[in-house]
Amino acid sequence: MKRRDFVRTSAGFLATAAMPGVWAGKRPVSEKRRYNFTSYRSGQFLAPITRVTPKDGFYVHTYYDVCPFSPSQRYLAVTQLPYQDRVPVLGEVADVCVIDLEQQTIETVYKTKSWGFQTGANLHWGATDRHLYTNDVFDGDAVSVRIDLESNKTKTLAGPMYNIAPDESAVIGFPLELLDITQEGYGAPAKEPGEFRRLPPGASKTEGIWRTDLKTNERKLLASLADVAAKVPKPPPRKDGTFYFWHSKFNKQSTRIMQVLRCVFPDGYGGVNTMVFTFDADGSNIRYTPSWPVWAHGGGHPNWHPDGEHVIRVLTPEGKRPRFCQFRYDGTDLTVLSRKSRGGGHPTVEPRGKYLVTDTFPDGGAKVSVRLIDLVADREEDVCTMATIHRHKVTHFVHRLDGHPAWSRDYKRVLFQAAPEGARQLFLADLSKIVS
Repeated sequence: MKRRDFVRTSAGFLATAAMPGVWAGKRPVSEKRRYNFTSYRSGQFLAPITRVTPKDGFYVHTYYDVCPFSPSQRYLAVTQLPYQDRVPVLGEVADVCVIDLEQQTIETVYKTKSWGFQTGANLHWGATDRHLYTNDVFDGDAVSVRIDLESNKTKTLAGPMYNIAPDESAVIGFPLELLDITQEGYGAPAKEPGEFRRLPPGASKTEGIWRTDLKTNERKLLASLADVAAKVPKPPPRKDGTFYFWHSKFNKQSTRIMQVLRCVFPDGYGGVNTMVFTFDADGSNIRYTPSWPVWAHGGGHPNWHPDGEHVIRVLTPEGKRPRFCQFRYDGTDLTVLSRKSRGGGHPTVEPRGKYLVTDTFPDGGAKVSVRLIDLVADREEDVCTMATIHRHKVTHFVHRLDGHPAWSRDYKRVLFQAAPEGARQLFLADLSKIVS
């Protein structure tokens, strides 16, 4: 067998070339480890809180807007990090794990060299419990990997994944080697800390969001940086800036994509300018959405409303006070969702638009709170508050541990991150008796 006919994967086994640039293999089967879920400070919070990860490591889920629950809601997809106190470098491996919520077991189903502290191994479920998607590094490139949990087979895909279409038709992503230029912890690690591959100044016409068809495994450039940057309503304040994409997200209907565009300048002038766009799933109909002003830190953490028509985002439409806001994908119909609650954290709403969940960081950043806001009554309650990795005392900001509360698929439970005993763990808040 020639070198070009196989590669050694992150798990140490050989993957064979199914076609040029595509590798297929069979994952090593690990034993399911049984352990006990633990009720945390029973009766002391608004809702029952359960620790659902073992105490033998450091665990995270993908992100606040990526559902960690499998389609049947029996399983959780989580990443076990190899450590939690230094910047990762390419070659170090994290574990892709599946937790069985009924049997209270955990199994390592893959090992990957593509991971970060904020999104773990970027795990996404397919349309059924059969397929779990992650990324890995093959021949120097980070690309998506499909794990078949029934056959134990794995297959690399032609392009990278930051997000998957809910109908499992395609994955999309900006090259993961470029993703951490504007903010670390979300893409693939560099060979040396901070030494990421960079683009030349301007907006590239040949680099951007890649779409990989999951039936044909064909990759195409869906929207270039130049395509989207051309829709920015005001020219950059300087000519030496470089545009990069960051957060990419399909709506629940798989019909539209929300895309964050950022521009960085060599000396840090203006910070990181975060602008949000939406476009159709084929890359057409590119629309700029509100941010005040354009070239500034205008708004935080955008996310699709479950209706696929609206976007939820923290903005300051009335001045300096941040608000939870909602607007149509084309930027119209701006609505302030709560007049009493201060906008912030990582907000998501359930399909009826009645409840919003987010996180906040009291006690100088040493703790994380999960906040539940009744948008109809305009009433806010703390679900729970517990210790986390201190946001302002870490040696590198990438080591922080935000709550990233993520709804279950039936919007009755919320999975979130905290570290009450110093190690990153995942906790489940049961809101079934509250979100009626």
